[in-house]
This record gives sequence, structure tokens and C-alpha cells, in this order.
Amino acid sequence: MPYVDAAGAKLYYEETGSGYPIVFVHEFGSDLREWETQVRYFSRAYRCIAYNARGYPPSDVPDDLNQYGWEFAVDDIAAVMRGVGIARAHIVGLSMGGYAALQFGLRYPEQASAIVAAGAGTGSPPSLREAWLKEAPATARGFLERGMAVMAEEMGHSPTRIQLKHKDPRGWQDFMDHLRGHSAQGMSNTMARYQTLRPSLHDFQDQFARLTMPVLLAVGDEDAPCIETNLMLKAAIPTAGLWMCPNTGHAINLEEPAAFNAQVESFLSAVERGTWRRA
Repeated sequence: MPYVDAAGAKLYYEETGSGYPIVFVHEFGSDLREWETQVRYFSRAYRCIAYNARGYPPSDVPDDLNQYGWEFAVDDIAAVMRGVGIARAHIVGLSMGGYAALQFGLRYPEQASAIVAAGAGTGSPPSLREAWLKEAPATARGFLERGMAVMAEEMGHSPTRIQLKHKDPRGWQDFMDHLRGHSAQGMSNTMARYQTLRPSLHDFQDQFARLTMPVLLAVGDEDAPCIETNLMLKAAIPTAGLWMCPNTGHAINLEEPAAFNAQVESFLSAVERGTWRRA
């Protein structure tokens, strides 16, 4: 299996296709397998790299909680790029991966030629922040105390994920099978250190205003915890466009893969032509 070295962990990755690189960064509830439809499509013209975050086997699952956190997630994108010999790439992230992709743009602007941040913002809206900070630690404990099967069932039937079951029962079942197989320790550590302790994206509005690379924001109109933050990001980032997908929840790339691929392809084509408009 191919691995790259990151700070305190080895990260498993898969590489498909050739051409300009795209790095895919997965969400909390999934791993690189949930990018399969995107990798199959974009590897026809691009070099696609997808990897499992720390805490998601076959990547390492460090026991030390201090080896987790949003800063590690951002630096891990750079470690993957370094490990496969890439100096610059398009970065595509979903949810937790979208948060990391946006922060990567702030920390490593010279390495990101374009950013797609889909479903980013859970726990960030000021109106929901206090509730998130109370709920997230309990969720972290739940993976260890209640087990992956119970937690996966709750996550898969949550208000922002049930849409996938209604639209694509087989796709939802694949997602659930993968989720049940995740490491309870890795999920708990990731929730406790990354999801709970990461700052709100609203805290970075001034920094986002200085971003210069093109950004595509994508959010489902039924992904209520993320809509407010995406509107903020659209207003703050001068190079950002916002695509809101109708009747869609959180797992936007799984629910509407054809529409998601089309939007990302159109965006990347505009970036590469030099026609993506700055506000």
C-alpha cells in the first residue's frame, strides 16, 4: 500500500490518471472511497490523488490526542503533495475536508491553484456555535461508549444525510458500510480534537478577504448548518463563486455526483482558461 509521511502519522493514498493534479480531501463521515465517482470522472484528464486522513485506516490512528487537530489536517494536505512530488494542485474538499481546503488556501496559498470547498461550515455559524461546542464532545465520547454501529446509524439518518438514502439507497448503503468499518478510536479522536476545537470559519473573514486563488463554494439547500457560513464565505472571498444544489443535504458529491462533477469541471475549466471572474 502506498503511504506518505506526515507529522506523527503515515497517510494512505491512492493515485489515478495523469495530467494536472487534483487532491481530494474527505469529510468526517467518509474516507477516500466516497470520492470514487469524482476520481473515475476527473482521472480521464487529471492526476487524481485521494487519501485517508489520520485516524482513518489504513492511515495511522495515533493514540495520542495531541496528534489530531485542524492544523494537522491542513499540514497533512501539504505532506501528501510533498510525498507524491506535487508543488501545486487544485484542492477539492468536502465538509471537514472543505474546512481544511480553505485553511490550506490561507496557510499555503502558493500551493493551491484553485479550491473547491463543499459542505463546509458545520459548527461555524454564530447562531449555532454554542450548541455545537456542547454537542461535539458528547459525540466524540459516543464512538467509544456506544460503538461504530450505533453511531453510524444515527449519522446516516441525520437531517442532513437522510437525503442520500432517499435518492440513492445503494449509494447510501455503501456509505453506511464504510462508516461502520471506521475506527471508533480514530473517529472519537478526530471529533474531540479537530471538529470540536477548530475555530469558526467566521473568525477568518479578514484573512479570507485576501485570498487570490479561485474558489468554488458548494452547499446543498437542505444542509442547514452550513448555509449561513457559505453566504459569509461568498461575501468575504473576492474570488469565490457559490453553487447551491437544490433538494440536497450534506453529502453533496454522493447525492448529486453528475451535477457536482459538472460544476467542478466548469469551474476548473474557467480557472485554467483564466476566465474565472473576481468580484
